[in-house]
Amino acid sequence: MTTLQVQLPDRLAQLLREMVEEGWFTSEEEAVRAALWEFLRRHSLQLTEQFQLEDIEWARQLRQDPES
Repeated sequence: MTTLQVQLPDRLAQLLREMVEEGWFTSEEEAVRAALWEFLRRHSLQLTEQFQLEDIEWARQLRQDPES
Protein backbone atom coordinates (compact mmCIF):
# COMPACT_ATOMS: atom_id res chain seq x y z
CA MET A 1 0.00 0.00 0.00
CA THR A 2 1.19 3.52 -0.79
CA THR A 3 0.84 6.39 1.65
CA LEU A 4 -0.08 9.83 0.35
CA GLN A 5 -0.14 13.07 2.26
CA VAL A 6 -2.75 15.61 1.17
CA GLN A 7 -3.66 19.12 2.22
CA LEU A 8 -7.34 19.94 2.50
CA PRO A 9 -9.13 23.24 2.94
CA ASP A 10 -10.22 23.62 6.56
CA ARG A 11 -13.93 23.32 5.72
CA LEU A 12 -13.43 20.10 3.76
CA ALA A 13 -11.33 18.60 6.56
CA GLN A 14 -14.06 19.50 9.06
CA LEU A 15 -16.74 17.85 6.92
CA LEU A 16 -14.56 14.78 6.61
CA ARG A 17 -14.13 14.56 10.40
CA GLU A 18 -17.88 15.00 10.88
CA MET A 19 -18.63 12.13 8.48
CA VAL A 20 -16.33 9.88 10.50
CA GLU A 21 -17.78 11.05 13.84
CA GLU A 22 -21.31 10.39 12.54
CA GLY A 23 -20.33 6.84 11.62
CA TRP A 24 -20.43 7.09 7.85
CA PHE A 25 -16.81 5.92 7.71
CA THR A 26 -14.50 4.24 10.21
CA SER A 27 -11.66 6.68 9.48
CA GLU A 28 -10.73 9.71 7.42
CA GLU A 29 -8.50 7.46 5.33
CA GLU A 30 -11.45 5.20 4.47
CA ALA A 31 -13.54 8.21 3.45
CA VAL A 32 -10.80 9.58 1.18
CA ARG A 33 -10.32 6.14 -0.45
CA ALA A 34 -14.06 5.84 -1.04
CA ALA A 35 -14.23 9.33 -2.56
CA LEU A 36 -11.29 8.64 -4.85
CA TRP A 37 -12.74 5.32 -6.01
CA GLU A 38 -16.07 7.00 -6.77
CA PHE A 39 -14.39 9.83 -8.67
CA LEU A 40 -12.37 7.39 -10.77
CA ARG A 41 -15.43 5.20 -11.40
CA ARG A 42 -17.43 8.17 -12.62
CA HIS A 43 -14.71 9.91 -14.63
CA SER A 44 -12.30 7.23 -15.88
CA LEU A 45 -13.72 7.11 -19.41
CA GLN A 46 -13.79 10.92 -19.66
CA LEU A 47 -10.20 11.19 -18.37
CA THR A 48 -8.97 8.52 -20.77
CA GLU A 49 -10.63 10.27 -23.69
CA GLN A 50 -9.14 13.62 -22.66
CA PHE A 51 -5.62 12.16 -22.47
CA GLN A 52 -6.05 10.50 -25.87
CA LEU A 53 -7.22 13.75 -27.47
CA GLU A 54 -4.23 15.59 -25.96
CA ASP A 55 -1.88 12.93 -27.37
CA ILE A 56 -3.49 13.21 -30.81
CA GLU A 57 -3.13 16.99 -30.78
CA TRP A 58 0.53 16.68 -29.75
CA ALA A 59 1.16 14.27 -32.64
CA ARG A 60 -0.65 16.54 -35.11
CA GLN A 61 1.48 19.51 -34.07
CA LEU A 62 4.63 17.44 -34.31
CA ARG A 63 3.65 16.33 -37.81
CA GLN A 64 3.03 19.93 -38.92
CA ASP A 65 6.37 21.16 -37.60
CA PRO A 66 8.76 18.16 -37.42
CA GLU A 67 11.80 20.36 -36.64
CA SER A 68 10.40 21.55 -33.26
